[in-house]
Amino acid sequence: MIFACKPTIRRLALTVGLFGAISGTAAAEDGKPMGDGAIKGVVELFTSQGCSSCPPADAALKKLVDEGGVVALAYHVDYWNYLGWADTLASKQNTERQYAYARMLGRYGVYTPQAILNGRDHTNGSDLPAIKNRLALMEAKGKGLSVPVDASIGGDEISIKVGAGTGRANVVVVYFDRARVVNVEKGENSGKKIAYWHAVRDIQTIGMWDGKPAEFTLPASVLIEGQGNSGCAVLLQSMKDKETPGAIIGAATVLAGPQGKL
Repeated sequence: MIFACKPTIRRLALTVGLFGAISGTAAAEDGKPMGDGAIKGVVELFTSQGCSSCPPADAALKKLVDEGGVVALAYHVDYWNYLGWADTLASKQNTERQYAYARMLGRYGVYTPQAILNGRDHTNGSDLPAIKNRLALMEAKGKGLSVPVDASIGGDEISIKVGAGTGRANVVVVYFDRARVVNVEKGENSGKKIAYWHAVRDIQTIGMWDGKPAEFTLPASVLIEGQGNSGCAVLLQSMKDKETPGAIIGAATVLAGPQGKL
């Protein structure tokens, strides 16, 4: 579904349990690294429960999550709510982020399902081969993830370490639910039971990076909620201007384990 609409804001919540430190790697359900262990890119899917074109993209994101090798995030937007079903995972903040990317890309409007790749380019979120090919091409052209990022949970702290590199960037933490199943009762997907993966709940900028190695600490208590169904991604993202995000040059993920607790 393609259309344009308006933006605004929302809040944070999450769970944590020590599921492992993931340094530039994605983690499987047993806490082991997936794929060859190296993160090849960041895929940010803008989707909606009220969009009939989105379920194939939601399924494609699930494949990326299962395969590993990328940080995969689903941002549910709220501008399709008028079709009769209010997306239960949507937020104005997610919509704002998509519009910010539209400005970065020089586009007037937004659409779903849209996949933003490494904060640099976009494609149809349902086209898994295109997503993988573009990420591989970016990596080959030096537009992949070039700065090491490590995130881990220990005791009552979340430790984030960013390596050396070139330039300046924001350190952004994206909190998400690992898996949610929703019975859509109205709208274009009425009657469908749809599984959603890595649905974003909040986005928080926690600091700046200036090219030198840096460390950041968050209280793990800020992540308590959800009984192991949570995770967070750390994105090292340059900014085109104060309001407009740019390239993502580093990323890591931390997942909460079902048995994990502080």
